[in-house]
Amino acid sequence: MDPYALKSLNAERRARRAVILVTDLGDGRDRIVREGDQVAGELGAAIAKAFRSGNSGSVEAEGRTFFLNAYLPQPRLVVIGAVHISQALAPMARIAGYPVEIVDPRTAFATADRFPDVALHAEWPEDILKRQPLDSFTALAAVTHDPKIDDFALKAALDANCFYVGALGSRKTHAKRVERLLALGATADQIARIHAPIGLDIGAASPAEIAVAILAQAIQAFRSRGLESKDAVA
Repeated sequence: MDPYALKSLNAERRARRAVILVTDLGDGRDRIVREGDQVAGELGAAIAKAFRSGNSGSVEAEGRTFFLNAYLPQPRLVVIGAVHISQALAPMARIAGYPVEIVDPRTAFATADRFPDVALHAEWPEDILKRQPLDSFTALAAVTHDPKIDDFALKAALDANCFYVGALGSRKTHAKRVERLLALGATADQIARIHAPIGLDIGAASPAEIAVAILAQAIQAFRSRGLESKDAVA
């Protein structure tokens, strides 16, 4: 690998940004493509697909053969609220490959007994998120139903361009939330990215079913990055 390409690749990975090393198998030349870079034609379509799937492999494009080596940061899930939904969501997300962190300043809820083997932060979101910022490979689910806890985290998630932002509550509850987020400086376009009510519409009734709906919606958002939003996975 070209030393400059290697240096660029390592810098992007340290910053938790997605990149693909594109190698022309005909002449051995390689280049770094960052997520969001514009690449035209068949090669561009193949690169976009690799960014969504995270899979590496060879592709034929424009009469040449390329190897696409995809480097995607591991997606993670930050849950605001140590509630019953979170207790079901945490183990499901781990199985799906999403490390989980739970944030809730209410020490009666955020206990190791209720959340064994989970990264748990019994503190306010504004404190933990200053030390451990969100990024575009983070999903955030706000499920406390308490604006004092949820709102800062939601604004931080929008500003960080998290790939998924969801919030528990009815449409009426969300309408009030929209007013508060606008007052915090969020734009209408940012707020439109929030999935509220949270989760895919599967008729979920119990906390565990709601957790399934949230995880499914987060996975859908991750795997459809760069595409128009869809109500269901194709």
